[in-house]
Amino acid sequence: MEKGIIQVYYGIGPGKTSAALGNSIRRAIGGETVYFIRFLKGQFDSEYLTRLEPEVKSFRFERSVNGFDTLNDEERQEEKANIINGLNFAKKALTTGECDVLVLDEILGAINEGVVSFEEVKEVLSQKGPFASVIMTGRELPEGIREMADQVLNIVPEKEPEEIDSV
Repeated sequence: MEKGIIQVYYGIGPGKTSAALGNSIRRAIGGETVYFIRFLKGQFDSEYLTRLEPEVKSFRFERSVNGFDTLNDEERQEEKANIINGLNFAKKALTTGECDVLVLDEILGAINEGVVSFEEVKEVLSQKGPFASVIMTGRELPEGIREMADQVLNIVPEKEPEEIDSV
């Protein structure tokens, strides 16, 4: 088992979740237990994760089928409680050693949206044992995360396809 690290994939480019997933698959193939918790994304594209079970266990605590950014204020308040439940689950998983790799997909977005605080995420990360790894993703890097991380990767596109006019 490798020494655990805190790894961050952030940036405006696509592929942050894919990078986290690829890392998760690599670790699962090596016999490690992987928990993949999704935040803010709704049910979009969640089927591919369930197809990887039981090697990569996927969790989503939000009830809405839509992404957080499409919800009204009342729906956001309801989902905030569900997101906090997901964060508490993550803390428990690290505290008890249930998983070797914990992916917090789009947790950086949850911090930036004010759904969870940096201090709450820091408390979760403080439960990481020496061999557990945590992978976090999101578009922006909140203040304080860089200092806590062992590795920070900024995903920025260098070239993107031109839009194709529909005929």
